[in-house]
Amino acid sequence: MERGKMAEAESLETAAEHERILREIESTDTACIGPTLRSVYDGEEHGRFMEKLETRIRNHDREIEKMCNFHYQGFVDSITELLKVRGEAQKLKNQVTDTNRKLQHEGKELVIAMEELKQCRLQQRNISATVDKLMLCLPVLEMYSKLRDQMKTKRHYPALKTLEHLEHTYLPQVSHYRFCKVMVDNIPKLREEIKDVSMSDLKDFLESIRKHSDKIGETAMKQAQQQRNLDNIVLQQPRIGSKRKAKKDAYTIFDTEIESTSPKSEQDSGILDVEDEEDEEEVPGTQDLVDFSPVYRCLHIYSVLGARETFENYYRKQRRKQARLVLQPPSNMHETLDGYRKYFNQIVGFFVVEDHILHTTQGLVNRAYIDELWEMALSKTIAALRTHSSYCSDPNLVLDLKNLIVLFADTLQVYGFPVNQLFDMLLEVRDQYSETLLKKWAGIFRNILDSDNYSPIPVTSEEMYKKVVGQFPFQDIELEKQPFPKKFPFSEFVPKVYSQIKEFIYACLKFSEDLHLSTTEIDDMIRKSTNLLLTRTLSNSLQNVIKRKNIGLTELVQIIINTTHLEKSCKFLEEFITNITNVLPETVHTSKLYGTTTFKDARHAAEEEIYTNLNQKIDQFLQLADYDWMTGDLGNKASDYLVDLIAFLRSTFAVFTHLPGKVAQTACMSACKHLATSLMQLLLEAEVRQLTLGALQQFNLDVRECEQFARSGPVPGFQEDTLQLAFIDLRQLLDLFIQWDWSTYLADYGQPNCKYLRVNPVTALTLLEKISREMKDTSRKNNMFAQFRKNERDKQKLIDTVAKQLRGLISSHHS
Repeated sequence: MERGKMAEAESLETAAEHERILREIESTDTACIGPTLRSVYDGEEHGRFMEKLETRIRNHDREIEKMCNFHYQGFVDSITELLKVRGEAQKLKNQVTDTNRKLQHEGKELVIAMEELKQCRLQQRNISATVDKLMLCLPVLEMYSKLRDQMKTKRHYPALKTLEHLEHTYLPQVSHYRFCKVMVDNIPKLREEIKDVSMSDLKDFLESIRKHSDKIGETAMKQAQQQRNLDNIVLQQPRIGSKRKAKKDAYTIFDTEIESTSPKSEQDSGILDVEDEEDEEEVPGTQDLVDFSPVYRCLHIYSVLGARETFENYYRKQRRKQARLVLQPPSNMHETLDGYRKYFNQIVGFFVVEDHILHTTQGLVNRAYIDELWEMALSKTIAALRTHSSYCSDPNLVLDLKNLIVLFADTLQVYGFPVNQLFDMLLEVRDQYSETLLKKWAGIFRNILDSDNYSPIPVTSEEMYKKVVGQFPFQDIELEKQPFPKKFPFSEFVPKVYSQIKEFIYACLKFSEDLHLSTTEIDDMIRKSTNLLLTRTLSNSLQNVIKRKNIGLTELVQIIINTTHLEKSCKFLEEFITNITNVLPETVHTSKLYGTTTFKDARHAAEEEIYTNLNQKIDQFLQLADYDWMTGDLGNKASDYLVDLIAFLRSTFAVFTHLPGKVAQTACMSACKHLATSLMQLLLEAEVRQLTLGALQQFNLDVRECEQFARSGPVPGFQEDTLQLAFIDLRQLLDLFIQWDWSTYLADYGQPNCKYLRVNPVTALTLLEKISREMKDTSRKNNMFAQFRKNERDKQKLIDTVAKQLRGLISSHHS
């Protein structure tokens, strides 16, 4: 039963499904009926469906038939009307066909025209499309053409900017064209080409500034010199910002007309035209020396290309190489000032360029890099100057070099470079300058002393007198009162030497200028150098003159007089130095001049030379002595050689009138003592083994002549008989033998008031033995075969007795 219910239910569902499908078939377009029928055949009841379909068809047929039967009469009427209309339609068709034929015939030309119009419209559309495309491509081509023109005219930075616009703005709009692809492929090559060409321009720029460094530095140093001269002129009216102005002037040596496309051009001109309101004359031609636009363009190009660091490293590396070349001095630099000037110009030019680059670029060089280069340059420059300046023997060249170094330092100081080490080095050069000055003045003094006539300066007019007094500080009231012609006591070399000492001081002062030294330091330097001049150079020159072999007594006397006056002038030299340095001598650290000592030493040396020279002259006269020690004749006049010697001494001491009293007295006493000593040696020399009393009498006459000379007072100032004491030893010895007063001598020997106090027993014994030998030889010749006569035997006996007693005195004295 349940099965029957289930079958009935299934049958109802199937019937409902078939009904649905039929409705769908009725309402659905025939093109979409396939899926519906497929669903029927997919089931198992298609037979029953067909039955239902047949039933539905029959129902529809019956409905159609009913409808047709209902409308049949109307249909027949319609057909009848339609048949009537067919004839009219045929006529209309014929008319339409005829009209169409006529229209076709008549419209054939119009069709052709329309076809032509169509083609024209097509062409017009194509042209319009082409124009649109060309308008789109034309900016690209124009930009590319502009790029090529800029490349051709070497405007590389604008070319790079154009390339950027082309790549990022224009080419993406026409990227589907083949020529654009070619351009895109060519862009990296163009960039490399711009990069290479700009690097080539940079290399040309580096070569250019290397060649022009000399001129740049020369111009900068000229401007620094002009500024310094101007500052000296307006020293009482200091201007604010003078250093900035000097720096601005130095910058004008560069060409600042950089292309307007360079982003640095406006900035550069702003830097280089600082304070344009302060118009100054520029050094002609300096604007065209260097064009910095290549380095700016290259920097911008590499920055845009992302290779700025590479560019900076390359630039710094090349400039370091150039710095080393610039700092290498030529081997012959020390020969001329131009060698030093060119060397300094190149260094200044190098650092002026670097300072300009520092201030007109952002980071191409920095202060640390500049300072590093300057430290290297400073050390190498100072080393080179020390080496080459040591070869300089001309003080004028050393002075010019010092001025050049000061200008070099001042120029670089304007640009902010520290130059203290250069000024420290100049203090070393100062010592060398002093040495070269001393060598030069040694030659000057030598020429003055060699060319001097060592005679008092004669003056015949007031003008000549004032000229000498103007050269040398001399004042003598008595000399001023004397009528012309008259003579100064000193010779020509006194005013000349004094003037040259002042010239030396001026030369020392010249070197100290612009060294930023205090007046005390300048005063100390001048005094020390002047002391060296006096104590070493002038002293040696005077000593050399004094020690010359052919120097005469007259010259020596004049040297003593000259040095006396030069010694007195030392206080005027002190005043002279004080006046030019404005440092009072009472200052604690002020050095004193040692000129007094120098001239005293020279005078003492001259005095000693006078004494020596006099003694040598006396010895020369004594060599002419020709005594006959065996003569028995008694002479009545002094020997000729001694008369000549006394005459020489009188004339010599007459020249000593201008010498200080003590010098003349000492010379006279020394000459008399030397003469007395030489005569004593002549009398006692070992070669004279025998002498007669007659020879002793002749010798006594010569000694009396000497005593007469001493009593005559050849030099004033001696007390009575003081000069005669030089011959007292000879006088007592000769009196002892001539008077044969042995009893008195032997009796009073050793007493403080004895008559023959100055007679030495050894001397007396020596002379006695010579007389004894002569007497024995004479007796032997006269009495070859006979005994001595009684008086001769008595005298010989007395001599032997005296000799014995003298030996006793000698032995007792030694014991």
